[in-house]
Amino acid sequence: MAQARKLSRRAVLASGLAVTGLVAGIPSDTARRDGRRNTVDARRDPAHTDVLFIGAHPDDESSNLSTFGQWHEDLGWRTGVVTVTRGEGGGNAVGLDEGPELGLIRETEERTATAFAGIENIYYLDKPDFWYTLSAPLTARIWDEQDTMARLVRLVRLTTPHTIVVMDPRPFNQHGGHQFSARLGIEAFRLAGDPNAFPGQLADEGLAPWQPSRLLAQNYRFDSLLGPEAPEQQRTDPDTGLPVIGVWSGVRSRVHNTTWAQVERDAARLYLTQGFAAMPARVPSDARQLGSDWFTVLAEDGRFIEATVHRQTGLKPLYAEFAAWADRVGLPWLANRVQPDYPPNPSTTIPAVAIAPVVNAVEGPGEYPGPELPLAVWQGGGGCAATAKLARHNDDLYVLVAVTDDRRGAELAADDIKRHWRTDSVEIALDPRGDSDDTSTTFKTGILPYSATGGPAAERDADNHQGSALSGMRVAAVVTEPYRGYTVEVKIPLTELPAAVDPDRFAMNILVYDSDTDDKTGQTRLAWSPFGSAQADPYVWGTAKLADYRQPVIAPTGMPPVIPQTAARSADSSASLAQARRTGVPIAGGPRPRSAR
Repeated sequence: MAQARKLSRRAVLASGLAVTGLVAGIPSDTARRDGRRNTVDARRDPAHTDVLFIGAHPDDESSNLSTFGQWHEDLGWRTGVVTVTRGEGGGNAVGLDEGPELGLIRETEERTATAFAGIENIYYLDKPDFWYTLSAPLTARIWDEQDTMARLVRLVRLTTPHTIVVMDPRPFNQHGGHQFSARLGIEAFRLAGDPNAFPGQLADEGLAPWQPSRLLAQNYRFDSLLGPEAPEQQRTDPDTGLPVIGVWSGVRSRVHNTTWAQVERDAARLYLTQGFAAMPARVPSDARQLGSDWFTVLAEDGRFIEATVHRQTGLKPLYAEFAAWADRVGLPWLANRVQPDYPPNPSTTIPAVAIAPVVNAVEGPGEYPGPELPLAVWQGGGGCAATAKLARHNDDLYVLVAVTDDRRGAELAADDIKRHWRTDSVEIALDPRGDSDDTSTTFKTGILPYSATGGPAAERDADNHQGSALSGMRVAAVVTEPYRGYTVEVKIPLTELPAAVDPDRFAMNILVYDSDTDDKTGQTRLAWSPFGSAQADPYVWGTAKLADYRQPVIAPTGMPPVIPQTAARSADSSASLAQARRTGVPIAGGPRPRSAR
């Protein structure tokens, strides 16, 4: 028991309460007396939360449950969660439900899992989750930025947290929803305490300004540091120069009678639709093998922590937009070294052939005279190899992908082919003009070499018009017996792409996903251009010049994206409605009714 108390004290120190030069995550007496703050007794307010985590999807908080659980058990802090969407656009590893039905299932998973950390209240903003994008600006358009901001500021004013925790706002290699939820949280941190921000909430709803004290952002740069001593050292984020604190997961929970790392693992495995049940059931028993949760400290005592600014030049549009945002909100150092050193894009020339290849997944004589493109491991540990070949006949692009593999993945049903990366599959991504900043102006198709019905299946995913494959697209696949891999061949009409083709800048990536299990989870990914989020970052894709191609007059000039925007609603959730009655906080961050003012 003495050792448990010692470890618990270490966790409190690691949580930032004794970091040199930083104020603890508890508001100072000055801040408490500040006239801008709400004057109610927060502890008696059923809506009050000490810590407010802001994420984009159910499960975004899952990697921090050990921290929130420690803060609750050792410090008595209540954590609440804001989840902007219900993850309707995500995968489903346990059934065929999707859209709003999937969103409500994911809400139940989130509420059940977070209860392990003592979390009682989760506030959903009812915004649509569409598909995996790296673009915060695209996400802002779909979520209606100003409306979402107003809802979030209202929730901060109603729940009166002293600490706000956000995701990483930086743009490289992470979901645009994660980025944008963090931006919203950062801006809400300041706006909630500003009486000039959303004044109607004050005048019409009877709310008061509320300025939180501390602002933290998730930081995964230090995950390789294990053991209890790692968070005891002062650390600095290498890009921003801001202080970083850690909370060790090896502290033992008195309530659960195990380490918080194990509690978090038990909770995470309850996000069944996301395949988290495939995680090992037990965490290491050796304390030296247990890691910490790491957070960049963005603000203390209600003020942003300043750092040296290192400007980058020659930023690509997505990174330039982020830098402009960071300047506008007063955190320019967040854009330090924001754009990574992209490797040179691969390039090839797609030869024209006089006779169209037969789409039968067998390479015939003279069908693919161009070079063989090797696909390199992008994520995972191997166990799979692949190559691709390209050809063009008239206005049709032909792609042949040969995969060597040692084990079949799960066979998905013909009506369950969305989110193809859950099993063995091929993805072809095309940027017709080579100038896209996100995939909403591109064509992407996912192809299963086999399905529960036996044959191949294809769909469009995370592109200009998610859903059915192009009308002129043709797919064939040959799967070896006994299984040693497969070959996929595809015909793609260039005239059906989202924009007219620029033959000199035409860009593409070819990817292979490999699953060696039956649980609808992938283990290895390969790509022609394997860097960052290779499937979602058009800046990475290689140039594939179309030899002697002249686009036809009927080629499209640019199609506006069609993006799913149907969200689950809190009005249809009994748990959300019951929470609103208990806390007095309206569902979906909406206005307080006059009777509650």
